[in-house]
Amino acid sequence: MAAGEPGDLGVYSFRFLPQKTFQSLSTPQTTSRLRQWSMLGRIEAQAFGFDQTFQAYRKDDFVTAFFKDPNVIPNLKLLSESSGEWLTLGTEVKKIEAINVPCTQLSMSFFNRLYDEAIVRDNGYIVKCLDSFCDPFLISDELRKVLLVEDSEKYEVFSQPEREEFLFCLFKHLCLGGALCQYEDVINPYLETTKLIYKDLVSVRKNPQTKKIQITSSIFKVTAYVSVGGNLQPINLITCY
Repeated sequence: MAAGEPGDLGVYSFRFLPQKTFQSLSTPQTTSRLRQWSMLGRIEAQAFGFDQTFQAYRKDDFVTAFFKDPNVIPNLKLLSESSGEWLTLGTEVKKIEAINVPCTQLSMSFFNRLYDEAIVRDNGYIVKCLDSFCDPFLISDELRKVLLVEDSEKYEVFSQPEREEFLFCLFKHLCLGGALCQYEDVINPYLETTKLIYKDLVSVRKNPQTKKIQITSSIFKVTAYVSVGGNLQPINLITCY
């Protein structure tokens, strides 16, 4: 989402920004890779502007106002699990849960340990392993094992706080892919695509005092519930502010 102008501490209001595009998702190379990973047409990024400065302590007010806003309800796209088609929200949500997703990583060197721990060879090829299942995923290499199998030898290569980082979550999502994913034999396509999308979604600035680059975005995993036949049905989203 795009930042707004400072205002009073009233209710946030939003505007849809259809002219804002996310090039990382539409380049020919990314499109080809998403198709191979069975993810093409299943990832969507949209931008909305808002009228006040975002304050972290008002996170719940912000998210609640977003899903109730008349400019959001008819424009926010959601992927239907039953039909596989994109629909708009179209109705006001009844309940909202927002969880902060840590976003502190500034470099893809975060993943160098995959080489250091022999999960990936020096030439970029992912080390294979005996086939096993971690429902619903087939585990046929050390990369998927370190991503999914908690009792595997190298699972602790990434600590639990590191696994909660937005960069890690994005990388894991691309590596696991969709239902008909054709996995890569080498690591670079996953790393390159993760970097492109991450840079497209996350904002940074140089701290005027320290001269160091710092992340200014806040990331939340939002579960919104809508009423369907008298029952609450969850909708999961990642939101970047």
